[in-house]
Amino acid sequence: MTTSPPKYLQEDNLNEECKKFLSILPKEKGWVGSYIYNYQGFWTPPKFLQGTTWLKSLLFALMNRVKHPIFEPNHPLLVKNPHVLVPFLENTLYIDGRVPNFSTFTSPRLLATHVPFASLPKSVQDSKTKLVYLCRNPRDTFISMWHFANNLIVHHKVTNSIEEMFDLFCEGASLYGPFWNHVLDYWKQSIENPKKVIFLMYEEITKKPKIELKRLAEFLECPFSIEEGNSGVVDEILKMCSFENLSNLEVNTNGKFSTGEEYKLFFRRGEIGDWKNYFTIEMSDKLNHIIEEKFQGSGLKFSYV
Repeated sequence: MTTSPPKYLQEDNLNEECKKFLSILPKEKGWVGSYIYNYQGFWTPPKFLQGTTWLKSLLFALMNRVKHPIFEPNHPLLVKNPHVLVPFLENTLYIDGRVPNFSTFTSPRLLATHVPFASLPKSVQDSKTKLVYLCRNPRDTFISMWHFANNLIVHHKVTNSIEEMFDLFCEGASLYGPFWNHVLDYWKQSIENPKKVIFLMYEEITKKPKIELKRLAEFLECPFSIEEGNSGVVDEILKMCSFENLSNLEVNTNGKFSTGEEYKLFFRRGEIGDWKNYFTIEMSDKLNHIIEEKFQGSGLKFSYV
């Protein structure tokens, strides 16, 4: 049985100009039944993909805490999925040829993307737009992507083997990969322009959530006041946005996107070190060698536990 990609990744509805453009690009087997194409040095689906649920919820709660106090009984995060509140540019706002009118968006405007820094519009790079980048260690990133891709095609009763997808990941042929190029571009930007780009590590937020949330608030120029600190606002934001809370909300256990994907696909385990349940010694050694080579001299170090 062959797999077919989710509706929003299918190429059937692409216009002729887009199809012609794709025909000249290198392509590789995709992770969810579609091809991925090499554009500007990165592997990209013909229409775009997935998300970072935790960061979206933290950002929404942080930036909207005046409009929507964290103690509000009907807070938007309790009744709507984070991906609805912070929509993706690629597979939500610009999908199917739509062009959104951002002047109708209320402030603060929170938008998400997986696009590599080099592929961002010049208007974004040169504007006062702030970029929040979340990075996870490559082993857990791979396992998370593999599970996510298989969950999207599970109804076809076909899954991608971990061995095949691992080889593609190591070759750089993953969504918006190579992983190392994507990460390094944003890492370098965060060093060169720290007021424009903040580089967050998933593992650091997990281990030191208060410190990292306060750092994020400072970067976004909405620091917590002494009163907020005394009244427990920081703790309440972390509690509301925790994996345990979000994954058990009614909206996230039973809700779906308009394209049919279930919200619960974005909540799996969220643990550091889940890779240990899947990696062989050979896989660890192979990826270690690649990471050491690609990140040598960058100053960026990963935590795996």
